[in-house]
Parts: sequence; structure tokens; C-alpha cells
Amino acid sequence: MKNQLVAHNVNDLDGIAGKILNNFKGQRIFAVKGKMGAGKTTLIKAFCHLLGIKETVSSPTFALVNEYTAASGEGVFHFDFYRIKKTEEVFDIGYEEYFFGDDYCFIEWPELIEGLLPEDHVTIDISVGEDEQRIFTIYSSIRT
Repeated sequence: MKNQLVAHNVNDLDGIAGKILNNFKGQRIFAVKGKMGAGKTTLIKAFCHLLGIKETVSSPTFALVNEYTAASGEGVFHFDFYRIKKTEEVFDIGYEEYFFGDDYCFIEWPELIEGLLPEDHVTIDISVGEDEQRIFTIYSSIRT
């Protein structure tokens, strides 16, 4: 399945994040791709906002993973693999517990750990269009 959504400005992001969560209700693994500055962290902040996270959401560039708790009590994990040098680093943080659990996982730079992602994940590819709009192309092998 492939779908495309467009954000004309940052105010559109909650609506886009809501559509994605709604279209993939049972899904918990979201791989967010895009060039530096495309808006990966900003989109993940919108997801977290919609999930009722009250804490400040920031990219875990150096920690690899930040943990939050959704309003529902579910865990929400935000990964950033930009600085990953070896796959062993991902094994060291116990990625299996995160990726194969029941909590939400939002992953920046998933292409650096592609072989470790569960088969049934959702990929969101962000590109920058005219007038700085953001184009979100959503791919999934999951039937909705």
C-alpha cells in the first residue's frame, strides 16, 4: 500500500500524523525517512502530541532512544540512528524488546538499520516540495 499526504506548513502536521495513526491503528513501528532538515523529528513530535505525551519531545541523536509515556499508558520510543556506526550498537540497546513489543516506535534514519526492522512496519518518506511544503509518502505491506 502506498499513500501520499502534503503539509503546506507546520500547522498541517497534527492532521497528517492523525491520518497516519488512524490508517494504521494496530501498527506500532514507524520508520521515518528523509534528508537532513526534511522534518523527521517535527513529524515525530506531532505523533507524540497526538498520543498525549506531555514531556518535551526531542531527537535522541546521542542517546539513540528517548522514552515517553502516552496518555493511554503505552510506551512511546523515539529512535535516531543517524550517528550509528555499527549494527552492534543497536543490539546493545536491546532493539528486539522495542521493535517486537507492543509499544510505539518512531525511528529516524531507519535505512541505517533496515535489516533489523520488523517486516510489518510503516515507512514514511518525507521530501521537500515547492514552497517548502513537505510531501509524506507512506508505504506499508500491511493491509488496512
